Amino acid sequence: MTQPRTSEEIRDWLITRIGHYLDRPTEPVDPDASLAEYGLDSVYAFALCGAIEDTLGLSVEPTLVWEVNTVTALTAHLVGLRSDRPAA
Repeated sequence: MTQPRTSEEIRDWLITRIGHYLDRPTEPVDPDASLAEYGLDSVYAFALCGAIEDTLGLSVEPTLVWEVNTVTALTAHLVGLRSDRPAA
């Protein structure tokens, strides 16, 4: 997949990544469910933040995953961070 650009692409990318970490690639992650309820632990939070940096070019702290706690909220936060960056 090329770099996700729209909020829908970012959401879909997050769902895929989180499903992979949770070993649920065929069972979609509910974007409005708490990530903690799915069992996303600190190791995967660090991995997800690294993937966000590598894929989206955004540096985020692993605690962000617990602060926003759903794919929907995380997507909105990341879209906001992208829009705050100066145009290249």
